[in-house]
Amino acid sequence: MKKILITTGKVIVFLTGWALVASIFPVSDSLDASVWRFWAELLPLLAIVGFTLLFWLFEKKRIKLQIVLSPLKDITTGTILGILWIGIPVIVFVISGIMKIIACNTVPKLWLWVISVFINAAMQELLVRGHLYQMLKADYNVIVATVITTAFFTFMHGGAFQAGLVPVLNVITMSLLMTIVLEYTQSLLVPTIMHFIWNCVGGIVLGGVVLADDYPHLCVTEFTGNELLSGGDAKIEGSIIVLILNIMFILVFSFLLRKRKLVNSHGEIKSIEKTVDAVI
Repeated sequence: MKKILITTGKVIVFLTGWALVASIFPVSDSLDASVWRFWAELLPLLAIVGFTLLFWLFEKKRIKLQIVLSPLKDITTGTILGILWIGIPVIVFVISGIMKIIACNTVPKLWLWVISVFINAAMQELLVRGHLYQMLKADYNVIVATVITTAFFTFMHGGAFQAGLVPVLNVITMSLLMTIVLEYTQSLLVPTIMHFIWNCVGGIVLGGVVLADDYPHLCVTEFTGNELLSGGDAKIEGSIIVLILNIMFILVFSFLLRKRKLVNSHGEIKSIEKTVDAVI
């Protein structure tokens, strides 16, 4: 019971402290829209970086954060997976006639909007699957850490509850997918890049992923047909096609993770056997 209370207290302090610090410094409304959004995304990221470092030091570096394993490999893996993750449903939408691009817009300072999308994805992943996830995993296990952080991630995307059951399931499975990718790659950078590509291509480019209201869209995209397939008001993230894809990715990475663990366990057994044989 004592352990549960201590862990709960740390979680509350971590999240509440981050929220308070992130909201202390208001962004001036006089700024250009793209600049305002940049600072609105950057301040929460700086807050979570600060709290992550603070708690990491407080825990005497007990928690392994797993931010980056191999930069080049992580970036490559995240980019490929991110392209597949958003590319497959988009191709299905286009081929089936569900999605049509009816116009294109000019977006001033597009590069700054893209940076803001990346900052937002990095903030969310560090907040949910950074110190919070690793602390729960270290104190309990992967299942507890996954359940709690997935619930929190879903709460962060509360708008999905107004859109219907499929959008909520998509948010849940998206979180589960990001978690299992983290576990498989041992790098938070990989799901961060996947998350960024999903939001950037789906939101900024296609306008089919719901971001903050002030984010612009390069394309004016129309979604028509059966709401279960087209996603309705939630668009891409409300489609059952995305739900099926998320589940398939989760199953694939679950298989790969289990396979690697079996290989590692066999390797450890053989190493022990060799040691015993050498002693004998």
